[in-house]
Amino acid sequence: MRIGLAQLNYHIGNFEGNYAKIKAAIDEAQHNRADLIIFSELAISGYPPRDFLEFSDFIRLCEETTQKIADDTRRTGVGVIVGCPTRNPRIEGKDLFNSALLIADGRVIHQSNKALLPTYDVFDEYRYFEPAREFSVAELKGVRLAITVCEDIWNIGNENPLYTICPMDELIKQKPELIINISASPFDYDQRETRLKVIRANSTRYGIPLLYCNHAGAQTELIFDGASLILNEAGVVVDELPWYEETIRFYDTEQLYQARNPLSQDNLHAKGKYERIHGALVLGIRDYFQKLGFSKAIVGLSGGVDSALTLVLAAEALGSEHVSAVFMPSRFTATESVIDAKRMAENLSVQCTSISIDDVFEACLAELQPHFAEKPFNVTEENIQARIRAIYLMALCNKFGYILLNTSNKSENAVGYGTLYGDMAGGLSVLGDLYKTDVYELCRHVNRDREIIPESIISKPPTAELRPNQKDEDDLPPYAILDQILLEYIEHRKGPSEIIAMEFDEAIVRRTLKLVNTSEYKRHQTPPMLRVSPKAFGMGRRVPIVGKYLS
Repeated sequence: MRIGLAQLNYHIGNFEGNYAKIKAAIDEAQHNRADLIIFSELAISGYPPRDFLEFSDFIRLCEETTQKIADDTRRTGVGVIVGCPTRNPRIEGKDLFNSALLIADGRVIHQSNKALLPTYDVFDEYRYFEPAREFSVAELKGVRLAITVCEDIWNIGNENPLYTICPMDELIKQKPELIINISASPFDYDQRETRLKVIRANSTRYGIPLLYCNHAGAQTELIFDGASLILNEAGVVVDELPWYEETIRFYDTEQLYQARNPLSQDNLHAKGKYERIHGALVLGIRDYFQKLGFSKAIVGLSGGVDSALTLVLAAEALGSEHVSAVFMPSRFTATESVIDAKRMAENLSVQCTSISIDDVFEACLAELQPHFAEKPFNVTEENIQARIRAIYLMALCNKFGYILLNTSNKSENAVGYGTLYGDMAGGLSVLGDLYKTDVYELCRHVNRDREIIPESIISKPPTAELRPNQKDEDDLPPYAILDQILLEYIEHRKGPSEIIAMEFDEAIVRRTLKLVNTSEYKRHQTPPMLRVSPKAFGMGRRVPIVGKYLS
């Protein structure tokens, strides 16, 4: 059997666009004399469709698209495996299944429903779908196929299983010859190793090849890296599709059984952490703009490292000609920041406008002075400056159709070191899932071949420049310490006693965790943050705003 793997970039609810890509891939499969072509999880609707699934009209459009694909299989003679929500015919349980449909000769000849419905981190599938409780192998042209959907192969080799059943343990009893897994597996910087471990465990446990088809593209904050995999029965990687790119490749099943002669080595496409993050963030920005129908971004350029990195990524994603920078100095802005901001924009050939905030700041202080009861300068005046800058940026967005890119990093978001309706404003947060120490490392990665971000920006102490001689470390622990504490608390879910036992200062730990929990109300009002870590703020981390724990 000749099989195609179609790693495509879908758009949630764009049925015409998704079908056009699927149809073109089916035609390519026909041209390559393939018997079968595989698409990913919920390819017809896009993933994750969330509450769109509650609209009967949305499901109707899924069904109409499925029929078009069925007509294409009759026209071309190519079989198709594609992900789609389908109706549950039983009144009991949820109204829908998350299904993989095997379509051939103009009709659906097999339906495999997802059994393991994740409800952790960014996933909430049991909200919509009924789990499968019956399992059967499909057959196409004499080849027996164990068709699974994403999570259905993940409950394997786990000392603390999340589910009570392993679908492949049921399917293997029917002697399939291939495992096919259609997936929508979001990117994080560690996911490739985790994913490969799971896929390899399946191919070796059951002794048959596995074809894994993933999405490539971004949906708001979620990024899908592609990196679809083909493993033979010995767990050897036969091929890995490119990261972040739409790709279609074809394989003869004979290739999949050549354990001693793989087409590529396991590390052929493996990337370092910051190379992975770099590519993911560029893809995330590009898809956010393209899928929303926007083309121009604006960045508030401060002369600091966060806005510099955001500008680099935006220019790479959208093109320098589609990105504008605005430098907004005040009486507290250092001469070095003026120089660095100008050099940064010149290095990228990005248009940069300078607008002072001093006159407006003075006017605000004059109007508010009678109401401030002679209280001294404090964070109030600092926040006024940040909000004036946001007014300027949003005015330019409204006038010229820009989307404002937020430049706050994860360290700042974690401890609330930012101004609501000021520097926390924006349509998309580019660095919101990167700790400050990671920001520096990614800058060094950007500069690996030549200096794009001036070294003076990277080397100078970080500062908000909202008061005389201000430095971040006046208000926060050093980022090298702060970020380690945040990582243990947020990603590793360790409590204060566990973190203190790792030889961190108790007072710093307790203050840091309190800042994180009391800043939750701010994070609920921030733009979506591109997710690159295993535990990002936003939809994957749900804690109460008014909780007392550690606050």
